Amino acid sequence: MSCLSHIATHHQQPTHKLTAFFLKCVGLTWSGAPLLVATRNIIGSGIFISPKGVLEHAGSVGLSLIVWVCGGGICALGSLCYAELGVTIPKSGGDYSYVTEIFGGLVGFLLLWSAVLIMYPTTLAVIALTFSNYVLQPAFQNCLPPFIATRLLATICVLFLTWVNCSSVRWATRIQDIFTVGKLLALVLIIVVGLVQIFKGHYDALVPSVAFEFSQDPSFGQIALAFLQASFAYSGWNFLNYVTEEVVEPRKNLPLAIYISIPLVTLVYTMTNIAYFTSMTPEELLTSNAVAVTFGEKLLGMFSWVMPISVALSTFGGINGYLFTSSRLCFSGAREGHLPYLLAMIHVKNCTPIPALLVCCIATVLILCIGETHNLINYVSFINYLSYGVTIAGLLYLRKKRPNLARPIKVNLLVPITYLIFWALLLFCSLYSEPVVCGLGMVIMLTGVPVYFVGVHWKEKPKWIYILLERVTYLGQKLCYVVFPQEDSSETEPLTAKAID
Repeated sequence: MSCLSHIATHHQQPTHKLTAFFLKCVGLTWSGAPLLVATRNIIGSGIFISPKGVLEHAGSVGLSLIVWVCGGGICALGSLCYAELGVTIPKSGGDYSYVTEIFGGLVGFLLLWSAVLIMYPTTLAVIALTFSNYVLQPAFQNCLPPFIATRLLATICVLFLTWVNCSSVRWATRIQDIFTVGKLLALVLIIVVGLVQIFKGHYDALVPSVAFEFSQDPSFGQIALAFLQASFAYSGWNFLNYVTEEVVEPRKNLPLAIYISIPLVTLVYTMTNIAYFTSMTPEELLTSNAVAVTFGEKLLGMFSWVMPISVALSTFGGINGYLFTSSRLCFSGAREGHLPYLLAMIHVKNCTPIPALLVCCIATVLILCIGETHNLINYVSFINYLSYGVTIAGLLYLRKKRPNLARPIKVNLLVPITYLIFWALLLFCSLYSEPVVCGLGMVIMLTGVPVYFVGVHWKEKPKWIYILLERVTYLGQKLCYVVFPQEDSSETEPLTAKAID
């Protein structure tokens, strides 16, 4: 049997069986604990990266704290919309699956294209650069770590974790569990020390008359960029929808996870920023290359080494987690025929998605070589918000086109409308303030249009193209020792997912 025939046979398996098999292989089998996963996915390395950018664009301590609180509120609105979509269209894959189902292949492909080329690799690059900065900063206390050194260490970290994820599911999941401790340790330590400082009376920067002293005239454009910086820390609130098919009692557990996890994360992030301002002036925070390290040096004395180690552990685990999730999205795209089937294949013995991991690793290393952390955050956050808005607009479109569709969860229309109003203002102001950075993301997304029509929509390709694809796929299978996942080859049925008219 030829390689393409082999792939096609496996590709005809029931979608839910493929999903369940893949999740079992990569260690994501659901056990009915969405609250824990939602909270762990949101609370990530971004809180050690974004405070500087939020303060820089907000222009004052008071407004930056308002941005953090409102950012959590916006995430809550978006999460409620995603909860409705998750139980109305019970397919794993999140934004990509919903948009493909509602608007059709082209729009879904553009979201997938931007995620594979922009969202995941750029997020990985930012977290990897943060890891290298926190590791190297103690050795360069009076200056910034060398550019080459930070990039080299970040690249080594990404390559190592890609190798781990390719080699063993067990190793990858254990790294995720163990290194989560570093993230929680750092945040708990910062908040507790900050509260002690407040009780001692060290809160001058938080007094309203001082907190709202602006270093620059506030503008809608700068406030929008502050929200983009904060949204990077909150990213992950939609990850629960990537495995909706495996959530136990989604009608009950999805809203519960949202109602508890989003306010909890918002509280943690706000308290962390308040703690920063009990030890640093706004000027000191803006000049710091590693905010948590500066915080530790000022307040922890001989134990200041705990902070860079904790943050390094957190960011290390964050890179591992994003590598984990990126392979899940590639699987969803490949099963819909929007990506090469090779990206949905897993190692014969280890059940690891090696081709998908290698693609994400290569894209991340390329971005590491050309990007700067602050601009990368604006770049990826703009594209993230763009995809969120398109997805939630799909909810309204679905309400109009399919009013009688079963909706176990149905949010008030004011929720998606409020989100979309904020979304439109944010994107417009961000594009106006940072036309190059934000516009570049849109251009890269739109390059997916010709790719879609040539690679996906064009069905009657010349025979030599199919032969070439077959040989490339066969070569990839031999190099990576991968096959398409299969539970029971005797159970086959065609995929029937179509766009809603």
